[in-house]
Amino acid sequence: MLNEKSKKLKLNRVQLFILYFFLFSFIGWLMETIYAIFTLGHFVKRGFLFGPICPIYGYGALMLIYFLGKYRKNNVKLFFYAAILFSAFEYVTSYALDALFGMHWWDYTNDFFNLNGRITLSFSVAWGIIAILFINHVYPFLKKKINLILAKIPYKIQAFIVYFLTSIFFIDTISSCVRYLI
Repeated sequence: MLNEKSKKLKLNRVQLFILYFFLFSFIGWLMETIYAIFTLGHFVKRGFLFGPICPIYGYGALMLIYFLGKYRKNNVKLFFYAAILFSAFEYVTSYALDALFGMHWWDYTNDFFNLNGRITLSFSVAWGIIAILFINHVYPFLKKKINLILAKIPYKIQAFIVYFLTSIFFIDTISSCVRYLI
């Protein structure tokens, strides 16, 4: 019979999803920042929060993993479901940010085939393509690397990191909301 201490504790699914959320939120922030540097020629603070994350990318990655991962072998369905899901998500997020804070974090008004400047056909197509790349290549690769890294870190430290990042996220979210509401 195995002793309880000899079992290797691992993060549960929710804790792993929290780590994925922060990883992909940070990667999204990096992409946004690099894009702004190339298009504007200088650093621009991207996103809603003070910290270096764009939560919309983290939530988007989790939606892909959780809801659309089952379409990994069917790129046509994955493309269309992702294009629809993320266009709706982007529209609702844009509307909510506008309603709550009276600010626009993106505006597609001048883009072809846009809906109220909140979403556009070109980005809907991009979300479908990104979903295929993410589900078939990016996520499996990063999942494997994350599992290798986590295998080397004691469970208590892993759990601490999850709770620490979550706490910082909540503090940052509250601070950012206060900043935009005042």
